[in-house]
Amino acid sequence: MTKIVSSEEMQTLLQKEGVQFIDVRTPEEYNEGFIPNATNINFLSPTFLKDIESLDKEKPIIIYCRSGRRSGKCSKTLEEVGFKEIYDLEGGITKWKAQGLKVETK
Repeated sequence: MTKIVSSEEMQTLLQKEGVQFIDVRTPEEYNEGFIPNATNINFLSPTFLKDIESLDKEKPIIIYCRSGRRSGKCSKTLEEVGFKEIYDLEGGITKWKAQGLKVETK
């Protein structure tokens, strides 16, 4: 089941060991700025299902997108393929940036 988390909750979750942190936006969006340590797996890519198969379904996964819409759809897909512990960042990177939190660029 997916839990929507605030920026503060997400920062605490990222301290846990083995957490998988995924940015589900397009590579173009990702390159414009991403939350530190996030791995980009494009939800809109035709290889998305294959790409997430490389992740560990038993470990917690935190996902975010631009505003929360795509990550909401993505979390349903993750549930369907067997992920147990899914966290979705409320408001996506847009809200993260609005709160003045750190974003990196390539």
